[in-house]
Amino acid sequence: MAARAHRLLLPSAFHRSVIPDPSLHLLPPLLSTAICSGGRRRRVRAQLIVGRMASGGSGAPSSPTRITLPGGDSVEVVAAPGVSDSDLRNAISSSLFKQWLKNMQSDTGLLAGGHVSLRQVYIQGVDMFGRGVGFLKFKADVFDKETQAKIPGIVFARGPAVAVLILLESRGKTYVVLTEQPRVPVGKLILELPAGMIDDEGGDVVGTAVREVEEEIGIHLNKEDMVNLTAFLDPVTGCKVFPSPGGCDEELSLFLYRGHVEEEIISALQGKEMGLRDHGELIKVHVVPYDTLWRVTADAKALAAIALYEMAKRNGLLP
Repeated sequence: MAARAHRLLLPSAFHRSVIPDPSLHLLPPLLSTAICSGGRRRRVRAQLIVGRMASGGSGAPSSPTRITLPGGDSVEVVAAPGVSDSDLRNAISSSLFKQWLKNMQSDTGLLAGGHVSLRQVYIQGVDMFGRGVGFLKFKADVFDKETQAKIPGIVFARGPAVAVLILLESRGKTYVVLTEQPRVPVGKLILELPAGMIDDEGGDVVGTAVREVEEEIGIHLNKEDMVNLTAFLDPVTGCKVFPSPGGCDEELSLFLYRGHVEEEIISALQGKEMGLRDHGELIKVHVVPYDTLWRVTADAKALAAIALYEMAKRNGLLP
């Protein structure tokens, strides 16, 4: 349900009398950055990435490693040229690789039923975020046992992520809060939901969602006011959204926050510059009417969140 009105923490330019929501605390950009960058390991992903791809790098040639699967079958894991023994060990021991193997061997995984075989994994690139593996690129040799046909198996592993659909009601209108930031892979600026990778060991999905909103938007949301939209999906789906399963393992948890604010809050958020600038984040906040969201963004996270939100309402799962 929508959070009840109470208060916000505003920059000094705004008086606290316009603060209406107990679960929504607006932070000034500098304060938000200090909170985000101080005392937490969460943002190591924004640091300089040290990685070696198959096309370059240095280091001693790595030796193949054989992994035994629970069913007794073994899989050879081989490193591409330029991927060292250290890279290979980091890749195999990473949560990204372990989760991929777990997915393959699950009750609904490709290896379930014995109709498909995994013969070899070819590690092509390892990007380290601090001391942990942030991104992993590999090729899996997967075959249909009956036809011996090879199944496409190029994988960019980046793991789970979270995004938040923030709906703010003001003077009878509903607005959604978006971020605009440069996305080098697509070569353009994208309007999208605040989002981020879940890169802590405990996999705190809700906590990550709250942190990402704080870092990218500059407001603090209470965990108890967050609604997990992906939890409405049938359990057979894993209650996750896969935006690009043909090449990437990324799985999204989508959350909803609804609150009531004064018009001054909408104005304060509009055009606000956020992100950890010293870590290369160039984020601008945008506030747009919710009923136009489906037309003004190409962000798959936003479009999926709209679909889940509207269908949950239609089916009586949300008021």
